[in-house]
Amino acid sequence: MVRAVVFDVGETLIDETRIWTRWAERLGVPALTFMGVLGGCAALDLSHRRAFELVRPDVDVPAELARWAADDPDGLRENFDADDLYPDVRPALAALRAAGLAVVVAGNQPPQARAALEAMDLPVDAIRTSDEWGVQKPEPAFFARVAELAGLPPADIAYVGDRLDNDVLPAADAGMRPVLLRRGPWGYLHAERPEAARATVVDSLHDLVPLLAGP
Repeated sequence: MVRAVVFDVGETLIDETRIWTRWAERLGVPALTFMGVLGGCAALDLSHRRAFELVRPDVDVPAELARWAADDPDGLRENFDADDLYPDVRPALAALRAAGLAVVVAGNQPPQARAALEAMDLPVDAIRTSDEWGVQKPEPAFFARVAELAGLPPADIAYVGDRLDNDVLPAADAGMRPVLLRRGPWGYLHAERPEAARATVVDSLHDLVPLLAGP
């Protein structure tokens, strides 16, 4: 019986289109080119960081972020805000809570992401990031922290994400119920792989309410 639902962030709750578009502009390449390279990285099981190296072999991402912050101190840059939420996020999270389930957000995110998410006043019980925990998915320790935060045994927790490697497989190995959300480049690609059979695959967060909350 699922008593808590835990959500990844990027391409699960947050549409990253605007982030990658701003990055493409910053790197001086067409947005379609950069997003195509990102899709290629997803298909080849390469880190998204490889996309930066492919379009700008000399790029130093931390140094570029520092220059970007100096050039545009008040802009969103590599960050997100409430305008980047997928439309189904608020109603689906609210419906899950109304059904009596705990709702938690926990994903691989930089330190500023928690404040950005908290500013959205989402209907959730807790928000945590990998940066503050000092451990990232797919490490087992991350999912141990998720269970600790939820205050429940892993079998009572559903973990929802858009990737097999970071979300579904490690959550399943941790004893949780994995749900693969089929959106974003990784989500569409990974839903076609045999390993997706270890998860429940959904096309919208609205599908979670009948699936996890029950009658």
